[in-house]
Amino acid sequence: MIPVAGFDGAKVAVLGLGRSGLSAARALREGGATPIVWDDNPAARAIAEGEGFEVYDLNREGAFEEIASLIVSPGIPHLYPEPNKVIAAAYAAGVPVDNDIGLFFKSFANGAWANFDTPPRVVAVTGSNGKSTTSALIDHVLEVAGKDVQLAGNIGRGVLDIDAPGDGGVVVLELSSYQTELARALTPDIAVFTNFSPDHLDRHAGIGGYFAAKRRLFAEGGPDRAIIGVDEPEGVFMAAQLSEGATDDRLIKVSAERKLTGPGWSVFTRKGFLSEYRKGRQIGSIDLRNIQGLPGSHNHQNACAAYAACRCLGLAPKLIEQGFASFAGLPHRSQVIAQAEGVTYVNDSKATNVDSALKALQAFDNIRWICGGLEKEGGLDALKPGLPNVRKAYVIGREAAQFALKLEGLETEICTSMEAAVAQAAQDAEKGDTVLLAPAAASFDQYDSFEKRGDDFIAKVERCLT
Repeated sequence: MIPVAGFDGAKVAVLGLGRSGLSAARALREGGATPIVWDDNPAARAIAEGEGFEVYDLNREGAFEEIASLIVSPGIPHLYPEPNKVIAAAYAAGVPVDNDIGLFFKSFANGAWANFDTPPRVVAVTGSNGKSTTSALIDHVLEVAGKDVQLAGNIGRGVLDIDAPGDGGVVVLELSSYQTELARALTPDIAVFTNFSPDHLDRHAGIGGYFAAKRRLFAEGGPDRAIIGVDEPEGVFMAAQLSEGATDDRLIKVSAERKLTGPGWSVFTRKGFLSEYRKGRQIGSIDLRNIQGLPGSHNHQNACAAYAACRCLGLAPKLIEQGFASFAGLPHRSQVIAQAEGVTYVNDSKATNVDSALKALQAFDNIRWICGGLEKEGGLDALKPGLPNVRKAYVIGREAAQFALKLEGLETEICTSMEAAVAQAAQDAEKGDTVLLAPAAASFDQYDSFEKRGDDFIAKVERCLT
């Protein structure tokens, strides 16, 4: 655990008692603070009471008297569409509002570091798509290289639940826009921006607010090294804003679409080969084509970002290549779950938006595409470049018929349920086909999460093949 510093003897309110909220309460108590906790869910309150925390309704008038700070879980709106009532009350009372990420960066360093040869470092990864895979890949490569590494944030453990790192230790954090937007301290040693596409627009009041939330990771104090995906205009803009000149090696540009030129530091892929250039010369390369855990150009972009982060941490290209080769990939992200009679079954339930679904469609040929769910803002037009790879779409979700109407020029079948979609796709599939779940939509019309949706897909495929 990372004890929270700076609140010894003070009362600190915690709103939301899920994983991050309870973790924050424990770390605050460990650091000498008195946590006052609340959640609208009685079951969550009961768990907190069982751990000895003082549960107090923060909706009450005067609840923020003598409160030093309010710590908020990431799922609770603090600005748009409108602030939660408890957070609004904290604002009115002049009480600082923070989250567990802010507490982590304030409390990470400790006195033992004075005796270390190499101070621990933090790699923070954000972006619209691929941040989980990139974070896990960095963690895996470092582990294979024998480094002391911990994975936390949106993936792995809660940020305050990790062990205090030792000499030369590395912490890899996956951070969402919800986390970066509110954290009052953001000071990673290495910050990674994978890519950008519209998402969570209601929470951030539009694409500008969403980009601003991501950009804070690079603006609040600034990392020692910034790794920026430049395949979208937002990444190009951010790289330009951060650079002090063409030869500034604090910035590493990353691309999965084109060769990057110039005297600076860059990592890119072309035709499945990763190349590292510095000062106009190639100094490293990896053949990604046969690495099963990293299929498709979107995973090649993740590989470039992870490679750059590992190079910043001093790893040699050959050592990074060894780590890539043994990376198994993450569940629900281009996950090959079965191969039978020449047909491959791929679970990409994490493709919850149009951009990530497009990348999945472009990664495979002869696709029997299972799609649909709770459609996000922006429509489906951006999927068009990937549709030539689709032989037929099998549409699920409560609004399957309306979703199917938007897939113009594509043969579709309205299945509604996962069971019907998998059964029909498996029946239609021929040798060389890929049955791909890449919904291009959220799961909440039928499932509690994209993980539950992916698990259902796996279960239905297994039933179909037995």
